[in-house]
Amino acid sequence: MTSAAREVGHDRVVLTGLRAFGRHGVFAHEREDGQHFVVDVALSLDLSPASTSDDLSRTVDYGVLAEAVVADVQGEPLNLIEALAERVAQTCLREPAVDRVEVTVHKPEAPIGVTFADVAVTLTRSRS
Repeated sequence: MTSAAREVGHDRVVLTGLRAFGRHGVFAHEREDGQHFVVDVALSLDLSPASTSDDLSRTVDYGVLAEAVVADVQGEPLNLIEALAERVAQTCLREPAVDRVEVTVHKPEAPIGVTFADVAVTLTRSRS
């Protein structure tokens, strides 16, 4: 395998718009009532083993990963969406093939007193 093939960011699997209901936030009403969150993940990995073998076991099963990300959102409440993004990033990095992940957590129903389109945080984590 060439070093170029393993270059972080060389190949990507992207899931956008994963929706889930969670109870994250610093306010009591956010914990009690809950709200919808939207998560995007971009996985950096070497896709050449899967692309040349046509074998699902040589890549990330994005259906299984999507369910895990939704479970992260539905899981134990956190105060900050930054912490939720970290939880999701660590879930993604448990996939052996993933070298790096970029996670964006959107909180479209954030308790803000002005009109807004979205609130989101994005973080990037890698194995190294």
